[in-house]
This record gives sequence, C-alpha cells and structure tokens, in this order.
Amino acid sequence: METARCYTIRWDGRELDLGVRTLVMGVLNVTPDSFSDGGRFFKADAAIAQARALVRDGADILDVGGESTRPFADEVPASEEIRRVIPVIEALAGRIAVPISIDTTKAAVAHRALAAGASLINDVSALAGDAQMAALAAEAGVPVVLMHMLGNPRTMQVDPVYDDLVSDIRAYLGQAIDRAEKAGISRAKIIIDPGIGFGKTVDHNLQLIKCLPEFASLDVPLLVGPSRKYFIRKLLSDHPDRALTPDVPEVENGTQAIVAACALQGAHIVRVHDVARTRQTLTMIDALKGTEYNSDR
Repeated sequence: METARCYTIRWDGRELDLGVRTLVMGVLNVTPDSFSDGGRFFKADAAIAQARALVRDGADILDVGGESTRPFADEVPASEEIRRVIPVIEALAGRIAVPISIDTTKAAVAHRALAAGASLINDVSALAGDAQMAALAAEAGVPVVLMHMLGNPRTMQVDPVYDDLVSDIRAYLGQAIDRAEKAGISRAKIIIDPGIGFGKTVDHNLQLIKCLPEFASLDVPLLVGPSRKYFIRKLLSDHPDRALTPDVPEVENGTQAIVAACALQGAHIVRVHDVARTRQTLTMIDALKGTEYNSDR
C-alpha cells in the first residue's frame, strides 16, 4: 500500500488538494462514438444533465471531451469538437462547484473551452499533438494533464512493444514535464497520466498498475484512467477471443477493483464514468490508508 505524496494545485481562485483523499474525475463524452456509452450524451441536453448528475454523485473534476480517443477512432476536426463541447461548458460554467476540464489535443478547442469556463486541460498527447497547446496553457495559467500514448488512437493498439514498459513511460512523461516547463507551465500545475489502455496490452496495463509507485520519482500528481477499459473487459470475459461490452455490470465491478488498486498504489486522481460507485470504493480505500476516516463521525 503506497501513501501518495501530498500536493496542492492553486489557480484562478481554485484549489485541488491531492493526496489527502483520492479525487474523482468524472468523464463526460459529448461524442457519438465513445466506447463506454455509445453516444448516450452526444446531445447537449443529455450531456448537461449527466454532468450535473456526476457532480451530485461526488465528482471533484468534470472532464468534457468532444472527440473519442478509443482505439482506431477517426480524428474529429477542431470545428466539430468546438460545436459539441462549447454549449455544454457554457451551460455548466459557474453553475457547478467543481472545475471543468477540457479533454482535447487541439489548442483551438482548448482556447474556446477556457473562454467558455473550463479551467483545466487534459491532453492525451502530452502537449505534442498541437504546437500551440503548451503556450496556450502557460498563458492561461491552468493545470494540465500530460498523458502517455504510444502513437495515436488509430495506431496505438497495433502490436504495442516497449523496451522496458515502466522506464519507457516514465522517461516519456519526464520529457513531457520538461517540455511543459520550458513553455512556461509551472511544475506546480502539472499532473501526469501513464495512459492505461493507450498503446498497452492487457499485461502492460496490469504491470503499470502494479508499478504506479515508480512514477512518484517525477514528483508531480498522478492521474489514472482505467474505467471500463478493454483489459478489464477481456479479463472478465468467458470467451477467449471476445471482450465484454462496456455497459454490463461485471465491467463496472472490475473497474472498481482496479480503481481500488490504483488508489492503493498511490494514484491521486482516478478518471471514471461511474462516479457514485467510485466514491463509495474510495471512501473504503482512503479509510484503509488512514487518509480520510474520522472515527468520531
């Protein structure tokens, strides 16, 4: 059991205390082709209602994305991403108590999202997908999540191979941190994500989770996003050549087991679809770790 180092991220009147308890980032996919929900929240009204439900269920951060990053997903033009996410962010900003994160690799989308009320950038390309993204984040002074991905969504699951899985990913994230700092982003506003499911086999994902403490040497908060990922669905399937679909109860049970493992291994934030169940899981895990339980209550 790993005790996470404590960090506090402060920006624009907001504050995230990381390490006191495990925080929950709620996923809101405003897409027609998400692997996890099949487009249930593609329409703005449905997305806004789901966002409010996630916050009621205990989300500490709301992560809004307009482009699917599932394996083999097609790229979406920035104009279409903007059309999908901006009405949702505008309807929520100032009306929910938690910060809104924009999940995008495109500076144009992030710029519009920040203007609409988002206050955090979650970039699965670790600022490498758009040459303007780092400068935008630095000027805005917002926190950024830098994630490891092998290739891009169209190539990442085509026979992923590493020389040394953990060392390779740790080096990649270290370089991403250096790149961000050189662009003017404060290290105190950087969060890293090892990219569960992004260019990893089932065994890679399991090894990464077991080795999460090795990323503590980078001395920034750690976010992990295992929710409903393929490796969970494959491990729980009775069929050797087929994974379970994301919407069956067994997959959420498996997700909660992995969420617990990530929290025990030092994750500061978990990114999930089912916030209510995750909050229950983390209440027990944080009590076990001795970080949140109050014996007088």
